[in-house]
Amino acid sequence: MNQFFLLLTIPFLGAYAGDIHFECPRENGQFEDPYQCDKYYECSDNHASELLCPDGLVFDPKIKSDNKCDQPFNVDCGDRKELQTPKPSGVCVRQNGHFPHPDSSVCNIFYNCVNGHELEVTCAAGLHFNPKTASCDWPETSGRVGCRSEANKQLDDGFQCPTDFRQIDGNGQMITHHTYPHPDDCTKFYICLNGVEPRQGACHAGLVYNEEIQRCDEPENVPGCEDWSNSTTKS
Repeated sequence: MNQFFLLLTIPFLGAYAGDIHFECPRENGQFEDPYQCDKYYECSDNHASELLCPDGLVFDPKIKSDNKCDQPFNVDCGDRKELQTPKPSGVCVRQNGHFPHPDSSVCNIFYNCVNGHELEVTCAAGLHFNPKTASCDWPETSGRVGCRSEANKQLDDGFQCPTDFRQIDGNGQMITHHTYPHPDDCTKFYICLNGVEPRQGACHAGLVYNEEIQRCDEPENVPGCEDWSNSTTKS
């Protein structure tokens, strides 16, 4: 699932790790270390210098630009499992990357870290942060356990989002935010964000909620609400 989250630009700051014995595959270029995913070698006239990506990023030899360090979820490190020692800062496990909330029961909040500075991001209702893809995802695919959930939240008037909500509307379109009529007030309705988190909504003056079309409508189009108005109270 594609879901909005802010991704800041990380300036390339390769850390110099010294000169070592490395056989340059070509006279000039950048080449990955066979064991460590965030280490690489820059060859100039067959002379190799060992470099490190900024903490939290890894080296991708497939990138055509000079800056070949990228987020781990974009790179297949293969057998290059080793990484440099982390440099944590606050909630940032490493200087750069996307990291879950330190409270493992809070699954809908994560942090986008850039050079040790975090930006808190909240997933849309009903979604959890998926560390493998660094994005918001459905709970069943995010793999998180022990999460606090809004799925069974009850509003003050007792409304809860049904667990057997319809996935498809009358036109065959996927329903993302399910809506339901209020049992006593034609001008009010309930919204279940992503089908799980309840909110109460109200129509503009002169309109009533039409369950058939899932939106507010003229009273004469809604059986039982023909004579309803915002200035009257249904007995």
